[in-house]
Amino acid sequence: MAKKSKIFKKQLVLQLFVLSGIMYLLIFSYIPMFGLLMAFKDYDITTGVGGIFTSPWVGLQHFKEFVNMLNFGQLVKNTVAISVLKLVFAFPLPIIFAIMLSEMRAVKYKRIVQTCSYLPHFISWVVVSGISFRFLSSAGIINTILTQFGLTSEAIPFLNSANYFWGLAVSLDIWKGMGWWTIVFLAAIVGVSHDLYEAAALDGAGRMRRIWHITLPSILPTIVIVLILALGNLFGGGLSGSNFEQSFLLGNSMNASTAEIIPTYVFRVGLSLGRFDYATAVGLIQSVISLILIFSSNFIAKKISGTSLF
Repeated sequence: MAKKSKIFKKQLVLQLFVLSGIMYLLIFSYIPMFGLLMAFKDYDITTGVGGIFTSPWVGLQHFKEFVNMLNFGQLVKNTVAISVLKLVFAFPLPIIFAIMLSEMRAVKYKRIVQTCSYLPHFISWVVVSGISFRFLSSAGIINTILTQFGLTSEAIPFLNSANYFWGLAVSLDIWKGMGWWTIVFLAAIVGVSHDLYEAAALDGAGRMRRIWHITLPSILPTIVIVLILALGNLFGGGLSGSNFEQSFLLGNSMNASTAEIIPTYVFRVGLSLGRFDYATAVGLIQSVISLILIFSSNFIAKKISGTSLF
């Protein structure tokens, strides 16, 4: 016991860091879970926090209302489609880019490219939406160039047409998030032993063979973990969790048929209409599906590759 106490005192600063993280989870993640009771009750905000416990039970009424509503299928379709498109197009690019950077021999140029690539990650989606408006609106820079040079007879409604929203969302997500995820995969590549590359080079393996047989298998655990997290967030925000911000900031009445997703619907119904009980029920459905997807993808990944998140 005295030995453990001595170790604890020696690691006091580190233990305080851990304790602060645990307190954060308790205050902002676990204690608010009592609010899930609203999903099964007819909650009235005028009754205050205590109304969560005193409001009458309605069972699964809010869940049934959401499933049976008119645009339920469209909401699910938009939510899944945007996340899947990001998974297909945005997930492989950071891996490829990280491998390309790791193969660069010009260190100075490599650092410049890497820095420029991850800087957009630190720009908020509010600013990104403003930039998008300046470039892609009917009177924006891109449409002005296209019409000035006679490439199009009229402005292309990038921001106002439902046909362009999914492509716009994926493109902006790649631009903003690719550099950040590249750092994750580049860190995994740096951890690969150089002895393996030297041995493969002595055996006559070229650059592509070394990438295929050494680099990719070595970073496979990192790829699998990121993929599991992305699949778990399929109903929430895709790889970077940005679906809500994009749909909320870039969505409007003209592209709502493809821009409206479950998170924005929950926000609109919960805050704008004040239906906190119904919004809680919809959010709970989304969370349960995400939990199932995480466990399922983790199980499948463990069976196929032997690598898993837990």
